[in-house]
Amino acid sequence: MKFISWNIDSLNAALTSDSARALLTRETLDSVIAHDADVIAIQETKLPRTGPSKKHMDVLNEKFPDYEMVWRLSEEPARKSYSGTMFLYKNHLKPTVDFPVIGAPDTMDSEGRIITLEFDEFYLTQVYTPNAGSGLVRLKERQLWDEKYADYLASLDEKKVVIATGDFNVAHKEIDLANPKSNRLSAGFTDEEREGFTKLLDRGFTDTFRHVHGDVTGVYSWWNQRAVTSKVNNSGWRIDYWLVSNRAADKVLKSEMIDSGSRQDHTPLLFEIDLG
Repeated sequence: MKFISWNIDSLNAALTSDSARALLTRETLDSVIAHDADVIAIQETKLPRTGPSKKHMDVLNEKFPDYEMVWRLSEEPARKSYSGTMFLYKNHLKPTVDFPVIGAPDTMDSEGRIITLEFDEFYLTQVYTPNAGSGLVRLKERQLWDEKYADYLASLDEKKVVIATGDFNVAHKEIDLANPKSNRLSAGFTDEEREGFTKLLDRGFTDTFRHVHGDVTGVYSWWNQRAVTSKVNNSGWRIDYWLVSNRAADKVLKSEMIDSGSRQDHTPLLFEIDLG
């Protein structure tokens, strides 16, 4: 099966705006569509609290005529038009859809961060992990999130193979970002967040990019859009992942980035696996 994951950083803007950035996003979205994946996971949709509008749905149905869609929105008491996730899956697939609550702190369980699809032989789950924030103001809550999320994935893994994807908001090792020394205290590269990700993997999961590509360097999934030359200079971070239960790691066929051209921010991730 073929899967794609992408933190689109506002599906709302991509479908309704004609800004230069929105046009670049739509070009990347067309690249995603061309891969004809079985399932597409999208994070940070930033859709309104009422859900996709008629305009949103018209564009989505035009671009994805062969897909069913499920989404999760930010709900009270969380902020409006914040976070949010969506799955699009081929309409011949019939997964069971779950919107798990993991006992996360603050408003994190209300921010639309996790959707899980259950298939006969595996779970496919996506996450938009909370950012520790400017000044690391949310680091303690983030640490507790990491513990709760690891417990959740491990509970699924007890039942069947787990495939987990999304924006995990952490560069695990120094080779996962261009400038580790100057980012030691930055959100996404603190010792606490990196340790949280290590503990998650230690619960029985494989980082499939590293499994396929080893210790290759200079391959990233995110470039800071506030730094004008970040992508030109490839000053990126690898903070988006496809994880899989250890026992299925040898079934992975591909785990790689999809080129998003000059668009900065996140790039989509392609993943292929044969669980046959």
